[in-house]
Amino acid sequence: MRSSTGFHLIFLSDLPGLPVKIFLLFFVPLVLFVANSSLTLCLCGEPFNLTLKTRVRAIDLLTRPYMDKQIENVKALTFDLFGTVLDFGGSLTPFIDEFLKEKGSSADAGKFWQQWRYRQRIEQYQDSLVMLGHSGYLETARRAFVYVLGLNSVEASKEEVDDFMEAWMELSPFPDVLPALQRLSSRYKLVALSNGNAWFLDHLVANRINYDFDAVISVDAFGAFKPHPSVYRGAARILELGLEEIMMVSTNSFDVMGARMCGNRGAFVNRESLPFEDTPYQADVTVKDFSQLADAL
Repeated sequence: MRSSTGFHLIFLSDLPGLPVKIFLLFFVPLVLFVANSSLTLCLCGEPFNLTLKTRVRAIDLLTRPYMDKQIENVKALTFDLFGTVLDFGGSLTPFIDEFLKEKGSSADAGKFWQQWRYRQRIEQYQDSLVMLGHSGYLETARRAFVYVLGLNSVEASKEEVDDFMEAWMELSPFPDVLPALQRLSSRYKLVALSNGNAWFLDHLVANRINYDFDAVISVDAFGAFKPHPSVYRGAARILELGLEEIMMVSTNSFDVMGARMCGNRGAFVNRESLPFEDTPYQADVTVKDFSQLADAL
């Protein structure tokens, strides 16, 4: 079979249970169906056009046995913390609301938080790209906070900003996290893999999450923020596992995508019902919360 990108090759043993009689079929399922918007197969001597609906179904049928096998090989789950384990939006918004009211600002705390979170990601990407030294998570959060204050015409001194940043010490986990971690611990090594500063992670794990992870790894060890590939590869080296033996668990789609690009498996905890990245490197598992994650794995 030829597509617009040429010939595609796959072993028939990789396609158990297809409800069709196959005379000759050469393709890599995921690449083929994602990359080609219009395809016609010849099944049992008859032409069969793959519409969007049938392509989605075909991806599911053809890749599910392979993906199930890959997940079975996973030995460790690496967890993002901010927004995945820790409800930092819910934790910080009351502090933001109080700060804005003290400043006489009419800005909405929820909207301010969304602007802050978005700006912090830009700060982190810039920090990794310019390569002038790793600034650390809380410094990028501080820079982003100052930027969004200006965006909302709120004036604050350096001392006021520094005092407000102490709110980060009060982050709390989502209520579904700890019960699910207990369930998952019997099957996997559980590891925190976070953009947070190493000392900050020590505080959060011991005093806020109150869970004894098998390992806590900060990107400080690699000098770059996720989704830089050095983070996922470095974590595999530290854990003495193959990349394919690790599943990255995150509510950030860029994090799951970055891990998948490096050879990890990926679980997308989609707490906010957001779309995933437009990429062939999709999550192996998509769930709404940790309870569903424990059920799925």
